[in-house]
Amino acid sequence: MSLPTEPIGSIPRPEELIEGLLAFQEGTLSQEALDRVSDRALRATIDAFEDTGSPVITDGEQIKPSFLTYPVAGSEIVEPGGVEIPFEAGHTRTLPRLTDGPFRYTTYAVEYLERAQEHAHVPVKQSVISASALSFLYPDEGIEGYPRDAFLDDLVDEVEADIRRCLDAGAHAVQIDFTEGRLAVKLDPSKDLLRQFVALNNRVLDRFSDEERQKIGVHTCPGGDRDSTHSADVDYAELLPLLFELNAGRFYMQFASEDDPERVLKIVREHSRADQTIFLGVIDVNDPRVESPAEVRDTILRAADILPADRLGTTDDCGFSPFGDDRSTARRTAFRKIEARVEGTQRAREELGLGE
Repeated sequence: MSLPTEPIGSIPRPEELIEGLLAFQEGTLSQEALDRVSDRALRATIDAFEDTGSPVITDGEQIKPSFLTYPVAGSEIVEPGGVEIPFEAGHTRTLPRLTDGPFRYTTYAVEYLERAQEHAHVPVKQSVISASALSFLYPDEGIEGYPRDAFLDDLVDEVEADIRRCLDAGAHAVQIDFTEGRLAVKLDPSKDLLRQFVALNNRVLDRFSDEERQKIGVHTCPGGDRDSTHSADVDYAELLPLLFELNAGRFYMQFASEDDPERVLKIVREHSRADQTIFLGVIDVNDPRVESPAEVRDTILRAADILPADRLGTTDDCGFSPFGDDRSTARRTAFRKIEARVEGTQRAREELGLGE
């Protein structure tokens, strides 16, 4: 399809599921009961997603504990008290920390994909977490008998397996969540940390063929949680030149909330490659106002003045609810915004004379 449109991932969870997850964590709800609640939420989310007319959907990340920590949920070799990520609204998210090796996933994303595919009538994409984000799990003081290099070797193996299992299961595309890219510049303005992240993620991407990499994308945004971000104050120009050194075929970019979109597009034009499709965020997930299809169309048409239309796609700036306890966005608002993206993209497709 010319000018494709895809979601990022998460959808606000029904109140029943949020309360069920809390009750399960407190030990007052059984796994069997939680599974029933989760299945109802998944079915309802897929039905609502398909009702928007979206040609590609996700499972809404209804069952993931978070977009970031799903691979280590229930692991016996992680504990609380890892890296803390502060958000502009004043709250923080704290990652777990690894206590022993070898590093192995407890859950692969294909489990979420296959569960969604059982109910979906349109293609399903799957998001996975990046190697660079998971590298934060390794403690600064090291682990006796398990050096960092050994951890990174195991990590690369596991992230490759996470992606490959989704591709083998028929995912429409696999999206690597790289929301820590902009954060890396904030933590280390020299950009050495960002370069390390790019190199680590390319160790994974280089294990795939050119054809496979056309179905693998990278998502970048300044974080999105409770209508707040962790690194929106970092100039996109500090990230983008290195971002496009990632050997992926798709890039899902936060864009709608940028103050100077024309400048961003010019940087993209300068540094991206002709074989990379640019999915621009045309929906600001942190703004409760629902964009109109006309606004979405006009955003795309302006972008097509700078980037070739046959390299453009549309998406949302970020997931709507990346952590299971996030209640900041109304579920109906998220779906109305998705409807606007889908319809606005279709209007732009027609204006640009692009076929289906």
